[in-house]
Amino acid sequence: MQYLVSVIDDTPNSATDAEMVAINAFNDGLIADGHWVFAGGLAAPDSATVIDNTGAAPIFTDGPFLESKEYLAGFWVMEAPDLDVALKLATAGSKACNRRVEVRPFL
Repeated sequence: MQYLVSVIDDTPNSATDAEMVAINAFNDGLIADGHWVFAGGLAAPDSATVIDNTGAAPIFTDGPFLESKEYLAGFWVMEAPDLDVALKLATAGSKACNRRVEVRPFL
């Protein structure tokens, strides 16, 4: 089963050098243990473009979909046999990046 682990932050580009070292070590562990699928950091919300193509013509809007103090700063897609393992991995990821995370299973 795969899980999306979303990293929640409130300050763009705020990862310290020490946090990046911890994140890279965590990622190496995910790879070594067969849990790695994909991961990435995201640019600041003000770099987003929202596209609404539900009407007659697409509408492009600069900026994030929602105005919020917190936003999605990055993510991991992890492979885990069950939710308990995914939560354990996400707990370690939260510690490594020094941020709150949200865990959601893929359907």
